[in-house]
Amino acid sequence: MAEAPVSANDLPAALASIVGARHVVTDPAALAPRLIDWRKRYHGAARCLVEPGTADEFARVVAACAAARVPMVPQGGHTGLVGGSTPLPDGASVILSTRRLNRIRELDARNNTMTVEAGCILADLQRAAADADRLFPLSLAAEGTCQIGGNLATNAGGLNVLRYGTAREQVLGLEAVLPDGRLWNGLRRLRKDNTGYDLKQLFIGAEGTLGVITAAVLRLHPRPRETAAAFAAVPDVDAALRLFARVQAATAESCVSFELLPRFGLDLALRHVADTRDPLAERHPWYVLVEVAGGTGDGGLRTALEDALGEAHETGAVLDAALAENAGQRAAFWHLREAIVEAQRHAGASIKHDIAVPVSAVPAFLERAIPAVEAMIPGVRPVPFGHLGDGNLHFNLTQPAEADPEAFLAEWERVNAAVHDIVADFDGSISAEHGIGRMKVGENARFKPAVEIEMMCAIKHSLDPHNLMNPGKVIEP
Repeated sequence: MAEAPVSANDLPAALASIVGARHVVTDPAALAPRLIDWRKRYHGAARCLVEPGTADEFARVVAACAAARVPMVPQGGHTGLVGGSTPLPDGASVILSTRRLNRIRELDARNNTMTVEAGCILADLQRAAADADRLFPLSLAAEGTCQIGGNLATNAGGLNVLRYGTAREQVLGLEAVLPDGRLWNGLRRLRKDNTGYDLKQLFIGAEGTLGVITAAVLRLHPRPRETAAAFAAVPDVDAALRLFARVQAATAESCVSFELLPRFGLDLALRHVADTRDPLAERHPWYVLVEVAGGTGDGGLRTALEDALGEAHETGAVLDAALAENAGQRAAFWHLREAIVEAQRHAGASIKHDIAVPVSAVPAFLERAIPAVEAMIPGVRPVPFGHLGDGNLHFNLTQPAEADPEAFLAEWERVNAAVHDIVADFDGSISAEHGIGRMKVGENARFKPAVEIEMMCAIKHSLDPHNLMNPGKVIEP
């Protein structure tokens, strides 16, 4: 039954009648952490934050907001990097939190599926799958706090895309609340369903602009019986790609991750982050962290990885390498890789890029992009790292050593535009896994063909004609 329309000013009280007064937050101090993004680049305001406890409550809340013509901002773990879950500064919006939608509704090990609510923490879902002797492969740095609804809304990538694909590939069915408050139940557990438009894909990657994901049917995988990891030094990025080809040829579909790391990034991590150590005795210009998983636990994958590294060493593609001898050493490799992100904050301000180019074009992209930014800002310290195996690099730029951080950050848009122009020359993407949010709306419109923007606007207008759902994000209708 439709909610009776109320005025915008009376809306918090009306929402309290649906979810209970303690689940409507209006206190400024309690709201404050939800009004600023993780990178502290975007600040907003909101009428209130509301926490529905069920999908039906969520639908009633959205219907009430829609009837009052009040904009809504869906918010999960609030760990995004492009301002997608931060409300606009006008204070007109209501924040829709999925925190209380945190139940695993069903885990069907025989069907290899798990039906979960949007507020479930990603790490909790990984553990639930492991307890059932299964694998849920989505893995990223924020997995201890991010929520699966946000992961799907942003089509999160992470560390295992090479083998398992992005968040989009992990979903069989979806439940979502439409901008007018209708609840769509598309929680199908089928691997084959050829009955028309694949509607769930509209909401995955839409960043809450077409509706709110409230639950999903996730695909589970067999748990790997063997994992092997290596940390290898390479002379250049082209050599890293040659090693990548060898590893893939030796292990087929078992290559899970292939990460590129520059020496300067390692230096920052070793200097600023606790419990990090250099796996190799000598310094080298570039490194890769490679992990393979699968098999039957007989040691065959480790042998294949070791052989591939040995062959690459003979050709000069690998300068030195260390294989993880146990789970602790493997974890140390990954800790060093993740420490690069944290360490950049200790070295001053950073201008970030989350780009993708075809895997084969990564060396050529870096050969153009690094000199370009060094010419724009003399003394800038590039830290290009990330998922070489799928062509996604975090092309981050640390300020010159003695620069003023604010003056450096004032160059953000100018540098972004130049880097994105180079990305476009390689038919790449200006946002590989972080999304568009508020940060890249203008750049997205600059690079997408007009007909593509028109198609996106048509979908947005069809589902959300009053532009109430996460306005100001992804596209400007």
